[in-house]
Amino acid sequence: MNQVQVHSLFTDFDIDLFKAGKHFRLYEKMGAHLTEVNGVKGVYFAVWAPSARSVSVVGDFNYWIQGEHQLNVRWDASGIWEGFIPGVEKGTTYKYKIQSNNNGIITEKADPFALYCEHPPQTASIIWDLDYKWKDKKWMDTRKDKNGLDKPFSVYEVHLGSWRRNNEGKFLTYLELADQLVDYVKETGFTHVEFMPIMEYPYDPSWGYQLVGYFAPTSRFGKPQDFMVLVDKLHQAGIGVILDWVPSHFPDDAHGLGFFDGSNLYEHPDRRKGYHPDWKSLVFNYGRNEVRSFLISNAIFWLHQYHADGLRVDAVASMLYLDYSRKDGEWEPNIYGGRENLDTISFLKDFNEAVYADFPDTQTIAEESTSFPMVSRPTFIGGLGFGMKWMMGWMHDTLQYFKKEPIYRRFHQNDLTFSMTYAFTENFMLPLSHDEVVYGKQSILGRMTGDEWQKFANLRLLYGYMFTHPGANLLFMGAEFGQSSEWNFEGSLDWHLLQFGYHDGIKKCITDLNALYKNNPALYEKQFHVDGFEWINYSDSENAVLSYIRKGNNEKENLIIVANFTPVVRDNYRIGIPTKGKLTQIFNSDSTEYGGSGVVMTKPIKIDKTPWNYKEFSAELVLPPLGVTVYKIS
Repeated sequence: MNQVQVHSLFTDFDIDLFKAGKHFRLYEKMGAHLTEVNGVKGVYFAVWAPSARSVSVVGDFNYWIQGEHQLNVRWDASGIWEGFIPGVEKGTTYKYKIQSNNNGIITEKADPFALYCEHPPQTASIIWDLDYKWKDKKWMDTRKDKNGLDKPFSVYEVHLGSWRRNNEGKFLTYLELADQLVDYVKETGFTHVEFMPIMEYPYDPSWGYQLVGYFAPTSRFGKPQDFMVLVDKLHQAGIGVILDWVPSHFPDDAHGLGFFDGSNLYEHPDRRKGYHPDWKSLVFNYGRNEVRSFLISNAIFWLHQYHADGLRVDAVASMLYLDYSRKDGEWEPNIYGGRENLDTISFLKDFNEAVYADFPDTQTIAEESTSFPMVSRPTFIGGLGFGMKWMMGWMHDTLQYFKKEPIYRRFHQNDLTFSMTYAFTENFMLPLSHDEVVYGKQSILGRMTGDEWQKFANLRLLYGYMFTHPGANLLFMGAEFGQSSEWNFEGSLDWHLLQFGYHDGIKKCITDLNALYKNNPALYEKQFHVDGFEWINYSDSENAVLSYIRKGNNEKENLIIVANFTPVVRDNYRIGIPTKGKLTQIFNSDSTEYGGSGVVMTKPIKIDKTPWNYKEFSAELVLPPLGVTVYKIS
């Protein structure tokens, strides 16, 4: 006997939007909602399963018996099954038992819109609400002043399960992280944190990039409201929150989105478009309107309900190209004969337009590793509409350069200067991310060449060069104190290393670089514009020295940067200066405080009326070994 009452949260307009791929608040209708109907408390359920013959809600409340609570299919051919079940309470576990029209196949699925999930390896959804009293109004009212492209973006990338463990080796909870992580990020001076995926995922070694609960923070670390506390406290500390978002693929776990109603509902039915050979996972059907509504609603959900300040979109290149990781014969060209996935391009434009329409004070960031054009340009001029794009070319070339012995670096100056030939074609974020410290690549410190002193000097030089290069910055956790081993997601960072001077010095160096970046508008006001950068000398490959100017809106605040990529002290090194006055050194990566040799110019340096480097004036400097120095003109 069916104990489900006819009830709906959908209007005809909702259905029209859903079918058109334009309903971006589906989470307000779909899923399980605690509500009251005719004075009776219970839960309204709604699930999309157009190929279903019947859909039952099974769970704690009915001993998981199929058929006890069958939902009603809507009359409008939307494929939505819905109904109200009295007496079901918050905290109840449940799934959908779906009998398909396709040969009677029966699937048992978690709710795609579940707000909370059981702790893996358990797979049920949990009835929950998102009631929470936020305390971050000051941040939310003013974050447009923190998230603009002309503002500092120094991002600390975090994997919550391995940032730090407790004394028993177990995960820290969201609430524990709300104290420890917030204090640490504030101390080191990062402007934003980026969380690797916190949406529910079944398999720890995926690091969260294989999602099954797109609307649920993982229960590994606590309840949904506990995650809200973490975001809230970061905001109260003046720190923005970026979430990794994975619309590129999803796993084929039995309780997940794959083959949901006995058909290829969320995934593309053509394996050439619907299966990812690298990750052995399923790929969304970006041409299906209802799937577009699902994905864009999910993006909006995290910005709306969890106050996220940005979304970093994972694996965009894999979405854009039909031949990505596929051999000849394993992919089909688009209607114009090209390799671009036209459905994906359309979807990404819709996604970015929807985000910026509702949340203009946030940012979307693409992890896109190819030269696909105009990723971070507005859709109205033909771009994909992202706010920023990861600068993978800079990352690759720079790390390759720093692996080389200094004696050979004069032959590879182009590895460093090449980035400036395309630096302003996109709004680039410079990433030294988790992908660079796994699978035998070594830690960032481990990539540096030389003896112990030189390795740490090179690392400080790398960071100084990174923070003064045009663009925003991202650093994976552990790199800020010179983690010496590769990242291990099953343990904690090696915090004990901070007892050693060189590692503590790296942390102090990063802290000061964050302060330098935030306190000097020349480093961020025009970080994505060609007017914000000028070479002084890029051709001194013999000495492996680069010198350049970073510019903001006020030319009196411009900075001079000189980087020496060899362990040789350069005395009486002359560089051109565009104006008269004096130079004052405001940062030196060779400071003894950081573990350097202490070749520091503490007194103001006279600027001579001696033309040099095609500049009217010049000054003689002492360049520290494997060091970067930053100067102000006064």
